[in-house]
Amino acid sequence: MRGEHAGYACGAVLGYLGDLIAADPRRGHPVAAFGRAAGAVERRLWRDHRGHGTAHTLVCAGGAAVGAALLERALRDRPGARIALTAAATWAVLGGTSLGREARAVGGALAVGDLDVARERLPHLCGRDPQSLDGPQMARAVVESVAENTSDAVVGALVWGALGGVPGLVAFRAVNTLDAMVGHKSPRYRRFGWAAARLDDVAGWPGARLTAALAVLAGPDRRGALRAWRADGGAHPSPNAGPVEASFAGALGVRLGGTLAYGGRVEHRPVLNGGARPPQVPDIERAVRLSRRVGLLALGVTVAGRLAAGTVRRRSLRGNGRRTR
Repeated sequence: MRGEHAGYACGAVLGYLGDLIAADPRRGHPVAAFGRAAGAVERRLWRDHRGHGTAHTLVCAGGAAVGAALLERALRDRPGARIALTAAATWAVLGGTSLGREARAVGGALAVGDLDVARERLPHLCGRDPQSLDGPQMARAVVESVAENTSDAVVGALVWGALGGVPGLVAFRAVNTLDAMVGHKSPRYRRFGWAAARLDDVAGWPGARLTAALAVLAGPDRRGALRAWRADGGAHPSPNAGPVEASFAGALGVRLGGTLAYGGRVEHRPVLNGGARPPQVPDIERAVRLSRRVGLLALGVTVAGRLAAGTVRRRSLRGNGRRTR
C-alpha cells in the first residue's frame, strides 16, 4: 500500500514535469485519438435523444476508464512500470503548458496590433466567434479561458488522479473531452450531449473549488479574489466556471463576464468583479503566471493528500491487526 501511494506521487510529479518540458504534441496526442474514437461512436449512436447521448457517454468515458484500470492492474506487481504508466497518463491529460502557450500567442498578436492573427489563434483556446471580437474583447476571452482551463486541464485532472490513480486521470479527461465535443447547447447536442455535460459538471466540481481556493492563495490580490468568488461565483451559468473565473478576476483586479458570442449564439452572462477595470493585453501574461502557480500548488496539494491518505490507511490497518490478535 505504501509503495502504491508513493509510486503514484512519483509518477504524477514526473508527468507534470513532462508537460512542462514537452507540452502537447501537434500530432498523435492520446486525447486527440480518444476524440476521434468518440466521434466514430457518436456517428453510430447519434439520435436527438438523451438516452442515446447517455449511452455514448457511458461507452466512451466508461470504456476509457475500464481500459486504464485493467492496464494499471496488469502492472500491479511491477512498481517501476506503474510509475511510468502514471507519469505517461499524467502527461497525457494535463494541458497547462499548451494553455499558456496558446494564450501567449494570442497576447503577442494583440500586443503588436495584429488582430487577424489573434482571431486565427483564439479558437485554440475557446469556442467563441473571433470575428465578432475586438482587441479588448479578445483579451477578456483569453483571461477567462485561462482561468476556466486551469481547472479543466490541470487541477481537475490532478484531483481525480489523486483520488483514483490512472483510471481517475483518464476518466476525468475523457469526460471533459466529451463535454467539449457534445456538451454545448446547439440544436444537435441539446439532448444528445446532456449526459456528458451533467457528468462534466459533477466531475469538475472538486477541481473548480480547489482552483478557486488556490487562486485566492496564489493571486496578487487575495482579498479581492476571495471577495469576487463569494459575491459572483454563483452567478455564472456554469457551476464550475463561475468560482474559477470570479476568483481569477478578483485576484488579477479585472472585470470578466458580460456579453459573448458562442457557437452562433449571443449570451449575456453576469459580470464578475464588476467594480474593476476590463482586462488589457498585459493581463494575459498575468493570468498565465497565476495559472502556473495554481497548477504547481495543486500538484503539491494532491500529491500530499494522496500520501496522507496512504499513511492514514496504513495506520488503520495496523490498528485493526492489533485488535484481531
